[in-house]
Amino acid sequence: MKKIAILGLHLGYGGVEQAIINQANSLCDKYQVELAITYKMNETIPYLLNPHVKVKYLTNCKPNREEFKEYLKHYKYFKTMKEGLKSLKILYLKHKTMKNYIKQTDASIIISSRVEITKLLGKYASKKVIKIAEEHRHHNNDQKYINKLKMSCTNIDYLILVSQELTEFYQKIIPVKCLYIPNSLDYYPKKAAKLDTNNIICIGRLSKEKGFLDLIDVFKLIWDKNSSYHLDIVGDGVENCKIKEKIKNLNLENNITMHGFLNKEEIHKLLSKASLYLMCSYEESFGIVLIEAGSFGIPSIAFSSAQGANEIIKNNISGYLIADRNKKEMAKKALELLNNREDLRNMGTKAREIALEFSFPKVQNQWLQFIKEVLKND
Repeated sequence: MKKIAILGLHLGYGGVEQAIINQANSLCDKYQVELAITYKMNETIPYLLNPHVKVKYLTNCKPNREEFKEYLKHYKYFKTMKEGLKSLKILYLKHKTMKNYIKQTDASIIISSRVEITKLLGKYASKKVIKIAEEHRHHNNDQKYINKLKMSCTNIDYLILVSQELTEFYQKIIPVKCLYIPNSLDYYPKKAAKLDTNNIICIGRLSKEKGFLDLIDVFKLIWDKNSSYHLDIVGDGVENCKIKEKIKNLNLENNITMHGFLNKEEIHKLLSKASLYLMCSYEESFGIVLIEAGSFGIPSIAFSSAQGANEIIKNNISGYLIADRNKKEMAKKALELLNNREDLRNMGTKAREIALEFSFPKVQNQWLQFIKEVLKND
């Protein structure tokens, strides 16, 4: 049985992490699959992993960026210096252990999930190994990042993109065969949500690019028109305190629940009771949360700046795409849908149909066909 190694940074909460676990699950019936992971962030992996997939952690350390920033913020210079030296050691181990794994693994195919790992893969993998890079991030017209990805693909055989738009973009500028394979759902509910509540939901990492502070502004506009609406926010991250402070300042504490990280079962319970999904991301290469919401028959409204949303949401059919990050327009469309349950349910039906196209069996088949062709051509 051929061996496939998938290289990752960690297996904590995140879209990339969910994607590579789904890939491993897709391939482990036909191949020996090993996840080579730099950091062990949690004692338990938050996503369902097939027991046939082997996980190999390359270090016993974790990033200390937050500790470093916290000490620096409070002028604790000795501890800042100590954390700085620790950070250098962690970065050294991160690079060294991944490089050594790439050089020593007996895998026939190696798949990299991040640009910095792709660079090591192209540089240190054996010529006999089939080298596949994946790109889960949207460049957002950042030429520096585009050049970085282009350079990392030196000696890489294939580049997998999660959207048609990214595939067409990179195929023109990177001399590597670019292919589109989307992220997949790991669960498709038997029943859709009833869409009979005033619950709005958003799921994601609480970081600047996800636009949660803008989401609070949008919800305030909705709440001003009808104070019975409720917003559930699932996730955690560096902007957690800022978001909570804004909620408090706007007196929305009774109408917004910050859930933190939840397991899949808990998220599914919230989705089954939600009626609308709002996304305020500045950028998205795909947007698996939109597919997850759609699988429950929940329409989504997103800013069109989240490029991945443009391939998932069919504007005016399964949800709305709002141009120019117009908060008032997003709030207006949300209220229109929530006040017209027939339109809401019609859009939800379309969203559920679209989500089915990203179901695990369909995407699994794409991966299996791709790997079969790759091995045949080798």
